[in-house]
Amino acid sequence: MSDQYYGGQQQFGDQGGYGQQQPYGGQPSYEQQQYDRQQQQQQQYGQYEQQAYGEPPQQQAYGEPQQHQQYGGDAPQQPAPQQQFGRSSRMSESSLRVVWVYPDLLSTYGDRGNALVVERRARQRGLGVQRIDVRSDQSVPTSGDIYLIGGGEDRPQRLAAERLRNDGGLVRAAENGAIIFSVCAGFQILGHEFVNDLGEREAGLGLLDVWTVRGEGARCVGDVLADVSPQLNLPQLTGFENHQGVTHLGEGVSPFATVQVGRGNGTGDGTEGAWRDTVFGTYLHGPVMARNPAVADLLIKLALDVNALPPADTTWYDALRAERIAAARPA
Repeated sequence: MSDQYYGGQQQFGDQGGYGQQQPYGGQPSYEQQQYDRQQQQQQQYGQYEQQAYGEPPQQQAYGEPQQHQQYGGDAPQQPAPQQQFGRSSRMSESSLRVVWVYPDLLSTYGDRGNALVVERRARQRGLGVQRIDVRSDQSVPTSGDIYLIGGGEDRPQRLAAERLRNDGGLVRAAENGAIIFSVCAGFQILGHEFVNDLGEREAGLGLLDVWTVRGEGARCVGDVLADVSPQLNLPQLTGFENHQGVTHLGEGVSPFATVQVGRGNGTGDGTEGAWRDTVFGTYLHGPVMARNPAVADLLIKLALDVNALPPADTTWYDALRAERIAAARPA
């Protein structure tokens, strides 16, 4: 890899300094306006989330897992009969274990919503769920079924990568066949390497055959529409991106999607994210699973080792998807 990619460019990551106040009397840049608009969208999503789920319960730290209370009123209190779903040989007999990795470091732009949606979609099918929030000062358990990693700013991203390498739990979980879904900074961490806040090459976990360098042009900021890899059989994705990474894909992965609107991995070839087997990465916030509940359903199906799930209500998700897709399409 050429060293020219690691020159003195501005830092990248989920935020990279946008969102700061402009000098008095100055006009905000285009990127600043985009950032402010995305922040407003996230505030709006928070209102949607409360309407859809109610007030979420307080999470216990790892080591004190519990089954969390139901969100909303339509999820059954008891798991549906096991034979309706089938189960993978590695999954817990009693409940789906959803692990939210390092929420204290990697949880920008409402990415916590992905954990809420996975839990909600599983409970709608009558499945018991244990959600385990693992802080960065705790060990990552290896017995989870689904692991979720969000985005973060440059320094927290470096700290998260260091601790995940030293801990080794997430890598062992992947080796055991766990499902892992990562967003933005989390996506970069799953690759071979990225450039950290010090301008140095930072080793990733090597779970995806990708590597990330700094983009030399404008940040990738704005709404995204993308067609998912046909093998995954998912509808068109909607989300938003805000990063300056350029992520190159090796032969060991496939693009998660191909962008129709937006810039995706920043390589100019239309690729967005990457995946192999049960490990996924994307640059899409939104949160991506609130806008695309079929992604959450895919992870649940992989954890259960089934081809289909019983139907579940998508009225709220459909309304949000329609709104965001219409907003993203060129006039």
